[in-house]
Amino acid sequence: MTLADLADLPESKSEPEGSAVIRLLSYNIRSMRDDKGALARVIRACAPDVVCVQEAPRFFRWRKYASWLARQTELCYVTGGATASGPMILASLRAYVEHTEDVLLPRTPGLHRRGLATAVLRFGSSARLSVVSCHLSLQAAERHAQAGMLLDRLPRAETPHSVVAGDLNDRPGGRAFRRLADSLQDCWAAKPWGGEHTSTPDDPHQRIDAVLASDGIEVLGCGVPAGLAGVTDRDLRAASDHLPVLAALRIPPAAPAG
Repeated sequence: MTLADLADLPESKSEPEGSAVIRLLSYNIRSMRDDKGALARVIRACAPDVVCVQEAPRFFRWRKYASWLARQTELCYVTGGATASGPMILASLRAYVEHTEDVLLPRTPGLHRRGLATAVLRFGSSARLSVVSCHLSLQAAERHAQAGMLLDRLPRAETPHSVVAGDLNDRPGGRAFRRLADSLQDCWAAKPWGGEHTSTPDDPHQRIDAVLASDGIEVLGCGVPAGLAGVTDRDLRAASDHLPVLAALRIPPAAPAG
């Protein structure tokens, strides 16, 4: 993979016919327990329109940390954090927030409770997108069930175009990952760009974080932005125990009413 390859990821823009090209970043930030400056630099360099966060701060004064991250990355808090048990969504001012909902999934005794941060965002006049940030269970049976619960929420009648992004805690061959990829496009597989493996930063050897998109969304590139201008290996290793996934997506305009 060369720097020229990385430079090919399209920039955000709106098209005359109403479609929108957006950059969406998925990032497990480990509750901001690592180098917060490095984390902010990585996110800013990716120039995302939407960030699907996992392991956002969710305990004492969590809103303060969420606000800090939004300010440092020139983004706005949309939803999630403690209210979704970890997943969170940030977005640029380019996104108009139409609806948000934080969903707590059923608790399995002895296991960490999981949740979903969800939002409906509009870009330009008519490109509308349902976004879900998720962090699935470490336990295989619960993880598979959570993948099904997530899919049950898609598509929304008013927003046929959907993106699911997060830490799946599963590799592409796993049951939960396959369950999602059977219904949604695995964006890395559809249009690989950048790096593939997301865990761990010091020894990337597995892909357990992903961006998945519904049919109708055009995937223009997706992968780990290692080597992207402004993203250094040092910052990637210091920012978190996961590597981020950046995707460029073309969202079609909404169909005319009637």
